[in-house]
Amino acid sequence: MANKYASKLLKLDESAKSRKYGLPAFISKPMGSPVYYGFPLIEETRTDGWCFGAITEYEDSNGCDYGDGFVEAPNGERAGLVWSVGEGDIKEIMPPSKGRWGVYQIWFPRLVKTVEDLVFNFQYVLPTLKATYTKAQKKKGLRNLFRFLADRIRRK
Repeated sequence: MANKYASKLLKLDESAKSRKYGLPAFISKPMGSPVYYGFPLIEETRTDGWCFGAITEYEDSNGCDYGDGFVEAPNGERAGLVWSVGEGDIKEIMPPSKGRWGVYQIWFPRLVKTVEDLVFNFQYVLPTLKATYTKAQKKKGLRNLFRFLADRIRRK
């Protein structure tokens, strides 16, 4: 039985610098680098300060129907994206963690053959990503408040 989700080629940022010679930048990233460093932001997708970053290759003349990527918010914060073509609600795969506001399953409405298709799909899901980011920020604020209060209680 064939694997429906076969391995994909990684899409590397050729301009990213590795900390250690011979290793790709996403494995040996410089100190202070953001999550998903070593993978490119696809500037053509930039909309209202938001940008899609590709982890796996998305251009396919036959049409790409799944892949891995990330989204960068206007302030530089990032979240992972596992995307498929189809319909469905956004789903949290991993909650926010240090340096990342989560990992989410998203659904694109059409196959990706070209960067123009990627732009269309990204702009289609962007309102949902913005709303998810706002929710993640509120959760982060509550977690920070609880940590602050717990710390104050421990110090007494």
